[in-house]
Amino acid sequence: MMVIRNRDRQTPFITKDGSTIISLLDYVNAPVENQSLAEAFIPAGSSTRRHFHRRSEEFYYILSGIGLMEMDGETREVGRGDAILIPCGAWHEIRAQEDLVFLCCCAPPYQHGDTFFE
Repeated sequence: MMVIRNRDRQTPFITKDGSTIISLLDYVNAPVENQSLAEAFIPAGSSTRRHFHRRSEEFYYILSGIGLMEMDGETREVGRGDAILIPCGAWHEIRAQEDLVFLCCCAPPYQHGDTFFE
């Protein structure tokens, strides 16, 4: 069975960390078992809330904008074309210097209950 989901037909939501997410493929809209794919948006001057995931490893892939990625105390500027690995258990936050749009892939799939704050 082929599963295709169109981005413009998905309903955005706010995650526990404060980013606006459009779920492209995850367990709520497809028969996903091992990963999820979403598009995230953070407006300029805003950031996610610093957090970690006990179970999910994440990849961020920056589509547009410039931001500051902080992970476990190290901060680096990120922008279009950058791919970021966020291991399970790593504290992280991303701050948008310009409107920031990025893909977020999680394995296992993203779940609110796997997001923990300081």
